[in-house]
Amino acid sequence: MAGPPASLSGQDEGSFAYLTIKDRIPQILTKAIDTLHRHKSEFFEKHGEKGTEAEKKAISLLSKLRNELQTDKPIIPFVEEFVDTDIWNQYIEYQQSLLNENDGKPRWFYSPWLFVECYMYRRIHEAVIQSPPIDDFDVFKESKDQNFFESQESIIALCTHLQEVVTTIRDLDENQLKDEFFRLLQISLWGNKCDLSLSGGETSSQKTNIMNSLEELKPLILVNDLEHLWSLLNNCKKTRGKASITRVDIVLDNSGFELVTDLVLADFLLSAQLATEIHFYGKTIPWFVSDATIRDFNWLIEQVKGSNHKWMSKCGADWETYIKVGRWVYHDHIFWTLPHEFCVMSQVAPDLYAELQKAHLILFKGDLNYRKLTGDRKWEFTVPFHQALRGFHPAPLCSIRTLKAEVQVGLWPGQAEQYIASEPSWMTTGKYGVFQFDGPL
Repeated sequence: MAGPPASLSGQDEGSFAYLTIKDRIPQILTKAIDTLHRHKSEFFEKHGEKGTEAEKKAISLLSKLRNELQTDKPIIPFVEEFVDTDIWNQYIEYQQSLLNENDGKPRWFYSPWLFVECYMYRRIHEAVIQSPPIDDFDVFKESKDQNFFESQESIIALCTHLQEVVTTIRDLDENQLKDEFFRLLQISLWGNKCDLSLSGGETSSQKTNIMNSLEELKPLILVNDLEHLWSLLNNCKKTRGKASITRVDIVLDNSGFELVTDLVLADFLLSAQLATEIHFYGKTIPWFVSDATIRDFNWLIEQVKGSNHKWMSKCGADWETYIKVGRWVYHDHIFWTLPHEFCVMSQVAPDLYAELQKAHLILFKGDLNYRKLTGDRKWEFTVPFHQALRGFHPAPLCSIRTLKAEVQVGLWPGQAEQYIASEPSWMTTGKYGVFQFDGPL
């Protein structure tokens, strides 16, 4: 049997991978350097001279990284001891073993895009942890917080809508419940447009009420497996005994507005009894600019709870209660910030794979998760999603993503060609979305 297709990489000049490595990543690094610089006086106030020295050190390490990238230097191993250092360095060696030319060293433009992009964010983290006492500083936190504050009106509209639904949920018939389920899933999908790594760290908040545009956005959903999700969870609800649970796992993507859409969906799933437990997975370190960490997760719930708006603060209070009573559970795992595709999870992180196997349904949010699900490879558009997962099937799963990378599978013959003809950049702007399901039908 033939092996999987080649990885996307910066070798293909003009490709999105190439443009990311050439333009977007240096821009993100420059912004990180600028952020450190702007916090100079704060570091001094907190830590005195040590703070100033640490800021200089972190900046010089990031400047060195930017230079390596822009001159296509070899990828170098990590030196600072961290929980994942050995796994990362083994992976860099493995990439080296695949190369016969280029003096046998992986380089930025010639290595798989998924690997070098993850490597870049891990190097940002290394620069920070090598610079105590500012070694817990999140260079992306400001941007994430700004996204949340700039999306206030949309968040209020969404929280108000949720509270209206929750108070009348007992009166809804099955079709109305299904419509609401579909509505909140679509809001969660389009919330994924708010991605700060796509915009190079520039603002990408949600300023309009997304609920008003769902109908016109529907034709932009290229694969729509919502019916499968409904029948799976509705069936669980109908057949569930008094003592048994229905568990939905959500692998998070961005903090800010998108995280609110995910929490609203999670709240609805419990209120509608389509799930009895929700498990969330976030990143252990700052990642891809706007990805959610435990700090972002807790901070956001705190902000929602502290709002002056009654329905927004009611949501925050409810969410805090769900966490306290264990109906919402947050997990950290280092695997999410490794460069590995998910088909090797059972070998690299068997504990995480075993945890995911406990779910009745796993929702994978966002583009990076899709790239890792499919291995970020040059698949034909019509290859079935199940095949592209290459054996990764811990439980029924669904990818909820807006397209921001040149990988997409599971399309009808001719479907992609239609978009290619009319919109050359259809795969990378976040305009189109998918609900792509894999599981027993």
